Amino acid sequence: MTIRELAVGVCALALALACAGCTSSAGPTNPGTPPSDRSAPGSPAPGGPTPGGGGTDAMHGWTKDRIRAAVAEHPGTTRTAAPTALNSLVGAVFTHSAVGDHFCTASVVDSAGLNLIVTAAHCVDDPRLGPRSDLVFVPGYRAGETPNGVWPLLSVTVDPRWEESGDPDIDVAFAVVAPQNGQQVQQVLGANLLGIDRGYRLPVKVTGYPSSGNLPITCSNTSDEQSPTQLRIDCPDYTGGTSGSPWVTDFDPATMTGTVVGVIGGYQQGGNTPDTSYSSYFGDDVQALYDRATG
Repeated sequence: MTIRELAVGVCALALALACAGCTSSAGPTNPGTPPSDRSAPGSPAPGGPTPGGGGTDAMHGWTKDRIRAAVAEHPGTTRTAAPTALNSLVGAVFTHSAVGDHFCTASVVDSAGLNLIVTAAHCVDDPRLGPRSDLVFVPGYRAGETPNGVWPLLSVTVDPRWEESGDPDIDVAFAVVAPQNGQQVQQVLGANLLGIDRGYRLPVKVTGYPSSGNLPITCSNTSDEQSPTQLRIDCPDYTGGTSGSPWVTDFDPATMTGTVVGVIGGYQQGGNTPDTSYSSYFGDDVQALYDRATG
């Protein structure tokens, strides 16, 4: 896997971009191509938190149309993600605890049990070796701090085709996390909705955790169709560790959440260059996977 260098900057539109996004097209399914695996090298072998900042005041005066116009001026620019309510739904995935190296990214998604996260299947299950164990989700992780708690994964749901052959068209996983201090993760932070069959060209925001740094990065652009089963987006510097990063569209200022329409993974397990990323398309198969995870 190519290790990508982390290169993030700060821009005057960071606040607006924290609430908006863009998407790009997905890549063709090619099981014969050796996977790059956007999860970090050295990822594990099988085996009363408070939400982040950036509440309604941060959105004051920014309508959806104004945000889209601002994003259109600087598409495909990667920067450090601000500690907003929307970004607090995204976290790093570690083994054992929030000490050591994080190797993937996940995010909270709406569920009846209020306890579900979504990530890439290759982050939590190796088709050759089986499910990975003793993983924790750390939403809002920043420079060693865990402002929103540490949430152990209790169970993971992946598609049988992933388990059997690592099918890139279903490189998606849902995981239930354990409650903390008597509360479920969605009760503490809220959750993004799951978007099914939303199409290929969407304005999305992609936020994730490169393993080479301790701060999340974010980029907004417009997604595209790489193939009928894959999405694609052009955003620079998405290196190892960003597998599982959510692709979020339709930010709602009232709820401070959006809709997840993809996660970095799929074709080449996310992409073999740092500037173009892929996702399995969220269609009927992902809906069925979600239903299994929540059933």
